[in-house]
This record gives sequence, C-alpha cells and structure tokens, in this order.
Amino acid sequence: MRVRGYLPLAAMWMATAAPLLAAAEAPKDTAAAFGTLEAAMDVSMSADGKRLVFVAPGTGSSTIAAILELSPTSAKQIARGDGNPMRITGCDWSGTNRIVCQLYGIAPLQATLMPYSRLLAMDADGGNQVMLGQRNSFAQLGVRQFDGAIIDPLNGVDGNVLMVRSSVAEVATGALAARNDQGLGVDLVDTRTGKATGVEKPARNTVAYASDGLGNVRLMTSSSTNDEGSMRGVFTHYYRAVGSRDWQKLGTSTVDDDANNIEPLAVDPIINAAYVLKKLDGRDALYRISLDGSLKTDLVFASKEVDIAGVVTAGRGGRVIGASYSTDRPQVEYFDPAYKTIARQLAQALPKLPLIQFASSSADEQVLLVFASSDVDAGHFYVFDRAKKTLVEVITQRPDLKGRALAPRRPISYPAADGTIIPAYLTLPPGVTDAKGLPAIVMPHGGPSWRDDWGFDWLSQFYAQRGFVVLQPNYRGSTGYGDDWYNENGFKSWKTSIGDICDAGRWMVAQGMADASKLAIVGWSYGGYAALQVNVLDPDLFKAVVAVAPVADLALLKAQSAAFTNSAIVKDFIGSGPHVEEGSPAQNVAKFKAPVLMFHGDLDLNVDIAQARKMDKALRGAKKSSQLVVYPKLEHSLVDGEVRADMLRKSDAFLRSTLKLPAAATP
Repeated sequence: MRVRGYLPLAAMWMATAAPLLAAAEAPKDTAAAFGTLEAAMDVSMSADGKRLVFVAPGTGSSTIAAILELSPTSAKQIARGDGNPMRITGCDWSGTNRIVCQLYGIAPLQATLMPYSRLLAMDADGGNQVMLGQRNSFAQLGVRQFDGAIIDPLNGVDGNVLMVRSSVAEVATGALAARNDQGLGVDLVDTRTGKATGVEKPARNTVAYASDGLGNVRLMTSSSTNDEGSMRGVFTHYYRAVGSRDWQKLGTSTVDDDANNIEPLAVDPIINAAYVLKKLDGRDALYRISLDGSLKTDLVFASKEVDIAGVVTAGRGGRVIGASYSTDRPQVEYFDPAYKTIARQLAQALPKLPLIQFASSSADEQVLLVFASSDVDAGHFYVFDRAKKTLVEVITQRPDLKGRALAPRRPISYPAADGTIIPAYLTLPPGVTDAKGLPAIVMPHGGPSWRDDWGFDWLSQFYAQRGFVVLQPNYRGSTGYGDDWYNENGFKSWKTSIGDICDAGRWMVAQGMADASKLAIVGWSYGGYAALQVNVLDPDLFKAVVAVAPVADLALLKAQSAAFTNSAIVKDFIGSGPHVEEGSPAQNVAKFKAPVLMFHGDLDLNVDIAQARKMDKALRGAKKSSQLVVYPKLEHSLVDGEVRADMLRKSDAFLRSTLKLPAAATP
C-alpha cells in the first residue's frame, strides 16, 4: 500500500482539547502517583474507526471496560471485573455494536492455585451478555480452565469471529451421549448468540492455531508429552496449503533453543508465506517460509548485534508491516512503505515521544490508534486520521505524573570482572548531573529469560524521585543478545548472572556515583532471586535487600511445578547438580549480612508464596533481619495501584532506615 498526496508535516495538526482521563494536578503522594496503574491497559478501535473500547483499572484489583466515542468525545463504563477472582484483561470489537472481553483469574483447586480465563461477549452498552466457551457441566471429565481466544476478528461488523476453543470430554448421562471432544479446536462463533460452527476438530496435544487474517486457519502447533502426560518441551509446527485440508510439517522447536528451531509468527496470504524466527549466527532472525509445498526459506531481516524480537502488524487481520528489535533502544524496521512514512511523520510531530506503536485501526486502516511514549513519559494514545491529517490525543496513561520532572534513562555499559562489557540503563535523580556519593540501587530484571529496555519504568522512576541512583543491568542470562549471552540461563549459570549483577554495584562504587555504605539492591521475580542470591556471592557488597515475589529455593521451585503440565520443562530448565543448593539463597542464609524486606502476593502462580515464606523463616531461624509483607488475593505482578503504592512506601522507608539516610518528604 502506497500513500499518495500526503500533506507536509506542517499541515498535520494536534487537537488542543484535554485528553480523556487527564488529571487536573499531580497528587502530593509520590508513592501513589507512581504506584497507580496505567489509565488504559488495553485499547481497540472499532471497524468504522468511530469508537474505542478500553480496559481501565478500578478500585483495588478490579477492572472496568469502557466505550469511548470519538466524535463527540465521551466515555461510558459498560462492564466491571471485581478481581475476586476474575478481572478484565482485554476487549476487542466483533461487530458494529458488539465487543468480546477476556476475563482472567486465579483460584484454588484443592491444594493448587489454578488460572482461569473466560470470553464474554456483550453489546456496546453492556447488554446481551453471552459466554463464548464450552458450558460447564457435572459430566465433565476434568476442569475447563480456559475458554480459548480469538485468532481472527474477521470484519468486525457482523459479530462473527474465528475462535480457538478449549473442549473437555463428558461422560454419558441418561439419554445424553458421551462427548469425546477434548483439547484445542477452532470454531466460527457468532458472538451475538454464542452459536458455534466447527472449523477444526479439538485435538489433545494441539497448543496453538493461527489464521491468515482472511478467516482461514493456516498454522497449527502440537506439543509432545511424556508417559505421565507432561509436556516435553518439543513442539511441531504444521501448515496448510491454499485450498487443502491436509496438514504438512513446517518445522519444530524445543525449549532448549536449538539452532534448527523455528517460531512461527504470522501468515502473509498475499505471498502465501509464514513469517518465522530462526537462528542466524546464534541470534534470532526473521525469515519467510513459502507455504506452497516447497518450504522455500528466505531471510527477511537480521541484526548482527541483537535478536529480532518479532513482527509488527497492522489492521484487523494482523498484516505484517515490519520487524521489531532492540539495541540500546527499541527499533522497528518497516517493510510497508506507507507505515514507514506515517511512522516518520509521527516521530516529527511528537519529537518528545520517540517510541511509536500502531495499536489498532479501523478496518480500512484509514483511522489509526497510535501509542507514543518515552523514558520520561508513560505514554499517550492518539487517533490519527490519515485523510484529515489530524492527530488527536484521547488517553493519557499516567495523568497523576503530570507536572513532575522525571529522570532520563540513559543506556550505559560497565565491565564485568572477566572484562565482558555488560549493557545497562542508568537513571539519576531528576536534575542531578553529578551522582557522586548518592545512595544507589542495582535493580536486576525478572525472567530470567527477559531483558530491560529503554522506555518508561515506574519502579526505577520512583526510586530516582526519592533520590537514588538506579542501575539496571542486562546481565549474562538475559535474552535479546543471542545464544552466547543467554548462556545456560540465569539459574544453571547463576554464578555468571549474579556475578554480573554484583559487578554493577562494584562499578558504581568505583566510579564514585554510589556511596559504598549506601548501596542497595531491589528486584522482582528473578530480580528478587538475584537480590537475595548476591548475598551468597558477596555478603558485604549490598547493605539493604528488597525482593518482590522472589525465588528462594531451586529444589522447591522444581517440586512446585509437579502439579502442572510443564513440570518436565521446569525441571530441565533448572537442572540438577550442586548448583541447585549453591544457587538457592534459602539454603545459604548463614552468609547473609544485609537486612531483607520481601513482598509477595498469595495468589502468585509464577513464584509460589511458599518461596518467600521459606526464605523469611530461614533468615529468622539464623537470627538474620527479615520482613515479609503478604498481599492477599494478588498475583505475581501485584495488579493493584493501592498495593503497589503501599509497597513503594514501605520499601522506601526500609531503605532509608537501613542505609541511614536523612528523612525526606512524604513518599
């Protein structure tokens, strides 16, 4: 698609009206301002480009779905998830006046926490609600955790969608025959009535399907299992030729990241090819594989520095328009010349918001929903009308931060003990140019299969506001930098990963930007594990430890996976041998010197709260300083603005007390 007759940038104008959800003034409480969740957690545009449906936080852990009329601008709440246990995580349009929302929650099943999701369709005023999943019954041979997901929203006008649906077999009851369907299938679902027409018969080991954006199922992935029914971490991908019902093998992938792995991302029906990630010189690169039976494979885009993260899509059908990757900042290589031009124009129109994303659009892609942000701005949603050349702000993500001076997040690097150069991000307190002698925090990211990236980060920004220098290292074991950097992962190779994190603190002290007596470490998830484990490697380095939802015992982590189908994958990921005990902070509490403060939700599926409880008990038993704050009915990410604010206040007070910092303004 080519853009013709575009007006020069000066002709593009910005609306001056105040955006939806903007605040009149910033709150005085810094912890509340930074702990508050984003105003819009998910946003989708209607097919005609005249309305948005978005999910916003409510009180506590509740969420709301609301409709935003774009002309004239007005918003109306249409549904609410109370968070006990279900909350709304996303909504999209299935018809002119019809939406589908996904609900997600965690609830105990006997002694195990289990995740659940449901799909709920409703009119744009919240009426005529219909559940789209298989109905539960007493004859079910098991628990149905998931309804499924929409894989193709189709035209967004008539209410029909292509939906992956989860089926559970039923026994025969009375005059009713047994239903043997079990596993994942695909149905064409009328979201107005719930009526479903089978497209792909449910299969037990099928884990994914993908559409070509034109209503045709073209890709399928199956998972192999062991004798106990646990996933082995081996996945086989299949494709279907045009006009055929037969599945043919496309390739395989394994969790050990084998060089021959492929990861299907999308189908391009115009050129009849699949976009996949595949290794090139130890890094993920983007390829196209022809689906005409030849499996002809062509390199589309690669970087010599980092992995390609995935594809960038546009339109209701998910048409591929580019590839995403990140060096020291997120980047997009656009393949579509029209979107490349639009992205360049938006960057010129929004010079302070360089991170541009195409979030949604009308069916004809003439009205675009754009999200723009930076390291010092959490972001704004804009509606860009390509015909009128207008750019109108509609939602401000964090209005409570209006008027606050935020701190730039600067890409830097530092040497590890063996000379390896470690990439990282440095955030100084706002207005500070000379960080010598300041209190400092090393903040390792979670995962461990993850990486920090340039952009807005509420956690590091809060501590910078409170006067701390914050360094976030992409230690070896992080993803995004190729196989050699990932090593074996941050658990099996914990000494390397944790060593890099310790070297971040030593470097800050050596550079004079941190007072050695005022050096702390703060981490979440694997970052919380790292915040604890550094004390095993170098007990004298950090003087205060804050760990949110941390792993504390690797053997316990393996044991806790036994109730889930990925238990074999988890056990292999962690491995066996001396590193399991040596790499478990709860098994090495005698080495700890620094006081520890931990936070954990008691519905955490990622890291069971038993981990933090075991760590707290072990530290106290060894006469070490430990505090554990438990947040009831919350999961791993603590999706509750009031709870996050409480965590920020408590951690700030702990750090100031432990590091003997002067009293500061109310957090």
